[in-house]
Amino acid sequence: MGLSLPNFLKCCNRKASKDLADVNAQNTDENTERGNWSSKSEYLLSMVGYAVGLGNVWRFPYLTFQHGGGAFLIPYTIMLALAGLPLFFLECSLGQFSSSGPVAMWKVLPLFEGVGITMVLISTLVTIYYNVIIAYSLYYLFASFTSVLPWSDCYDWSDSKCSKVPKGFCNITLQPNLIETVNLTWVRENNYTCLENSTLFMETELPSKQYWEKVALRRSSGLDETGNVVWYLALCLLLSWIIIGAALFKGIKSSGKVVYFTAIFPYVVLLILLIRGVTLEGAYDGINFYIGTQSDISKLANAEVWKDAATQIFFSLSTAWGGLVALSSYNKFHNNCYGDAIMVCITNCLTSVFAGFAIFSILGHMAFKAQKEVKDVVDSGFALAFIAYPEALSQLPVAPLWSILFFFMLLTLGLDSQFASVETITTTIHDAYPKVMKKMRGVITVGACIMFFLLGLVCVTQSGIYWVDLIDYFCAGWGILIAAILELVGICWIYGGNRFIEDIEMMIGKKGWLFWLWWRLCWFFITPLLLTAILIWSLATFASPKHGDVEYPAWGVILGWCMIIFCIIWIPILAVIKICKGEGSIWERFRTLCRPTSDWGPALDQHRTGRYENFSNIQKATNALEIPTIEGGLSGYDNKAFS
Repeated sequence: MGLSLPNFLKCCNRKASKDLADVNAQNTDENTERGNWSSKSEYLLSMVGYAVGLGNVWRFPYLTFQHGGGAFLIPYTIMLALAGLPLFFLECSLGQFSSSGPVAMWKVLPLFEGVGITMVLISTLVTIYYNVIIAYSLYYLFASFTSVLPWSDCYDWSDSKCSKVPKGFCNITLQPNLIETVNLTWVRENNYTCLENSTLFMETELPSKQYWEKVALRRSSGLDETGNVVWYLALCLLLSWIIIGAALFKGIKSSGKVVYFTAIFPYVVLLILLIRGVTLEGAYDGINFYIGTQSDISKLANAEVWKDAATQIFFSLSTAWGGLVALSSYNKFHNNCYGDAIMVCITNCLTSVFAGFAIFSILGHMAFKAQKEVKDVVDSGFALAFIAYPEALSQLPVAPLWSILFFFMLLTLGLDSQFASVETITTTIHDAYPKVMKKMRGVITVGACIMFFLLGLVCVTQSGIYWVDLIDYFCAGWGILIAAILELVGICWIYGGNRFIEDIEMMIGKKGWLFWLWWRLCWFFITPLLLTAILIWSLATFASPKHGDVEYPAWGVILGWCMIIFCIIWIPILAVIKICKGEGSIWERFRTLCRPTSDWGPALDQHRTGRYENFSNIQKATNALEIPTIEGGLSGYDNKAFS
């Protein structure tokens, strides 16, 4: 028997209500339009993975050794409190409060929107070359799957300079009145002793160094000799982008699952390497050089030590890159972003210290085997990661196993940092085109990965290492410092630090005056002044970049400056454009652009309380009556609310 129309409509309504209830039961996202992290642990692991990167393994241990050993931890900890943590907390709060990425969040201060563009552009350039480092790790990982590591000795790819032991000559006493000059190899084989101050060393290079330059990189003579694309590095680069594209295909819903492995696995490997390292001969000497009795407190009087400590903290925590804002923007509104910031920052710094023990115990063994001081086998940057470490690993029993573990650790360290960098870019696209991104997130993510791969091909040519160093030297420095200083000035001095504290309390609850005293001091004065000093110091001590002993041509240095200018030029350009498009006098336009837009604040209506509540009600009424709004929002109300 057929249903009457009223009964049919009732059935439809019941079915629609049931379907809607099922969808709501499955979808726990607070912000259904934008999405949220599936769990708190996924967010925290993503943040730890983003902050903990390759620099924790190679740059921090080197700086600690160079600047007084354990004494370096004093300025390092102070700079964490003064520079790292305040900016980290501020950015996490901004992203979570506004549910916006690094560009869209500047609805809080439209005049400074170019700062967000600068962050994204620098992250884009760094993303291109950072994946090349991941490709290097992949190449060494694959090369380690052999019974004998290919860089363990001088093979057919090496030249006459290649040697695992020092070469040279010295004088020895054969008979009471007979002194003869012989080579050091003969001296070692016959157990003689060189006369004091008679040794003359020949120029030699470790097998791992020649393998890195001649086999892995096929390095050319300089930036102006591009050479061919190194096909196996290009394939490794392609594989790394495929991994990233697959992990980010569904945004944080897929990357959040991957970080359970990529963020935790490095700690497992570091623990294994530490346990193995401390059991090796000479390990104590390495640890003693790193953070032992040879710590030199007097080095704290050197301003360079404090500058390096602040720089390491600043860049290690990845502040002002836009990634912290992007990742935090997917949090639920009342998430405790303060506790998260403290936990991630401390975890990052402890990881650096922990990695130093693992690395220097192995380098101590390397020095013992080579009969050298630890200081003579330690280097920084790429040389430490792809020359000193491989050389040390090749001397361990079952060397391929340790090499596989080490380079797989480097791979995972790089990947989870890269996940956040790419997510910063896709989040910016989502904020600009939310409807398109919602339907085509996977396609856009894959398209971005393909584009970055093609742009990165220049970094896997025979001159690729020079390009990597050039981009790192210019783009990962001054632009980020400028963005961070303007971010602090804009939020604390123009929008209002006290107003921003009220915004944070809407999320995490009321806090006492004493609680905010430290953050006010840092946000208003200490942190911006400190970062400004670092910026001025860096510019004043600028020296033309080099890769080893190879100097860059003049056009390469000019290109480097052009890259950084291209990133920061949007700050004044967008400010001028917005002022020109405004209404009223210049001063009125300027004042309007120094106030939040009408849609600034929490993304969801239920969170728009206090000064945001009235606007939310006005907006609802406007939408219900379908009243057309003037472009730029309800500026009259906006001026009253935020003046």
